[in-house]
Amino acid sequence: MQRIIIRDRKHLPGAAHKIIQNTRGKRILAFYGSMGAGKTTIIKAVCNALGAEDMVSSPTFTLVNEYRTRTGEMLYHIDFYRIRKKEEVFDFGIEEYFESGAYCFLEWPELVEDILPPETVRIRITVDSDEQRILDFV
Repeated sequence: MQRIIIRDRKHLPGAAHKIIQNTRGKRILAFYGSMGAGKTTIIKAVCNALGAEDMVSSPTFTLVNEYRTRTGEMLYHIDFYRIRKKEEVFDFGIEEYFESGAYCFLEWPELVEDILPPETVRIRITVDSDEQRILDFV
């Protein structure tokens, strides 16, 4: 199992590059963690490392945020927190995002676990007593 430790915010850019390296070839990344664990912050850092031109923010109310990189590649940031029924994700076309070949960064994926593609990389974030973020690839 791969592990990345983020000691503080200044280590985010380096951790983002490690996430990209450790998931090379995989484009669907599911981030698991409690409220406040840093899912959105880490996804922002990864999007920035991939060259996102847009301001990266939490898609909690929009469900999906789309960003474009400097090279024109699309990045999708999907938040399932407000999903109450699985049918809702099919209504907004989740399959199209998964099949797009673009990076899809998922928050609160446990709510739709059984529809995640087999190639999904699962990253569990925990916070230790020193407020470090520990990312385990499971």
